[in-house]
Amino acid sequence: MQKLFIALIIGIFITIISTLGFNTEHAILLGIVGFLVTLWTNEAMPMGIVSLLPLMLFPIFGILEFKEATTNYSKPIIFLFIGGFLIAMAIEKIGLHKIIAHKLLLIFPTTPRGIIYSLAITSAVLSAFLLNTTVTLMLAPIAIFLTENIKLKVRFLLAVAYGANLGGIITPIGTAPNLIYLGFISENTGAEISFINWIYLTLPLAISMLAIVPYILSIGVNNEVVGHNKDISKINKIQKRYIYIIFGLVALLLLNSPIKPYYDGLGLNEKMILLGFGLITFAPKIGVLDWDDFKRFPYEILFLFGAGFTIAMAFMQTGLAVEITNYLNAFGSLTLFLLLLLIALFVSFSTEITSNTALTSIAMPIFFEFSRVNGLNQEMVMLVATIAASYAFMLPIATPPNAIVISFRIIKIKEMAKIGFFINIIGAFLLAIVAYFIWGNVL
Repeated sequence: MQKLFIALIIGIFITIISTLGFNTEHAILLGIVGFLVTLWTNEAMPMGIVSLLPLMLFPIFGILEFKEATTNYSKPIIFLFIGGFLIAMAIEKIGLHKIIAHKLLLIFPTTPRGIIYSLAITSAVLSAFLLNTTVTLMLAPIAIFLTENIKLKVRFLLAVAYGANLGGIITPIGTAPNLIYLGFISENTGAEISFINWIYLTLPLAISMLAIVPYILSIGVNNEVVGHNKDISKINKIQKRYIYIIFGLVALLLLNSPIKPYYDGLGLNEKMILLGFGLITFAPKIGVLDWDDFKRFPYEILFLFGAGFTIAMAFMQTGLAVEITNYLNAFGSLTLFLLLLLIALFVSFSTEITSNTALTSIAMPIFFEFSRVNGLNQEMVMLVATIAASYAFMLPIATPPNAIVISFRIIKIKEMAKIGFFINIIGAFLLAIVAYFIWGNVL
């Protein structure tokens, strides 16, 4: 009850302060968002329940009509996540993710630096397709038992968490902000980024970060040999079948992705493809999931997406995004690269103290309007803000992987903040560079 009261006080305080620069409607909207973000942050109520509150609060305070708000909880992009997560659930149920993890871990040397790289890259690869929470929970115990050296334990755990954060940007289904971005641009610009094109855009950045971050984590460690488990079970028939299914999915996504002006693709809806392959996981003699498995589906994530889309809609329809843009236009005269860097830094450090999904929902309409007014590439500017929301390495509250590795009580928050601060800076610079030199020519 105390946490709920704190959230209410913060919401009221933000509303009062906001009246100094905004009209009453906008101040109330900002107060509601502050209230929701606080509840998501302090977990006074379950995340899924908090994510449904916009359906009540926005109509009550005249921000949006109930009918308008509900449409955001069934957007097509949500079904992309459903299909992807069903596939991930099947992979997890048959233990295929463990086989993949062990195989990847064996690629690198058994030195501390080699293990840090192997943990980070393994975590990133798996987090591109599985929930980063699941991946971190799976790899963190492995990281802990690889050594008795406390300093190495810290670095290994950070490698798992940071790898999960980095890997989430690689695919559209890797993390919630990606889907918030795709849903927003589809709704407001009509633009679509295919699964394969998304990977094409983000892979250079992910590879660069995965080359640099583990190296930073390995600075100052000794050269002792670290052993890891080489007892890997053989792939069984069911796991082999799912490997073929995954290859089939990748092949279909590749064939469906247009390469202008040479190839127009198959013209299939990617959300339908992902959902279709997800439903196959229930098919007799092919799938391994049943209805009891579906009960474990994270419905709260779907509600979180809905809340994010609803907040973005409220910012657009009430004109709050325009009002905030008017304040930001003072930065419009800066060079494009400097603007991209400032956006990346602002979002990255802001994410440290709040939900990256909530922050992305707020940032999308603001940077959409800001880029429109200043004649910037809207898709590129918003994508920078989206990726930056996953580039939070300093505090436990920033991302679920950060919170999980801190929960083992081996890493001190001060140590995570110290290392994470420099990685935040590096990530923002690399993000701005990739956006300026690559994304601007593609999007």
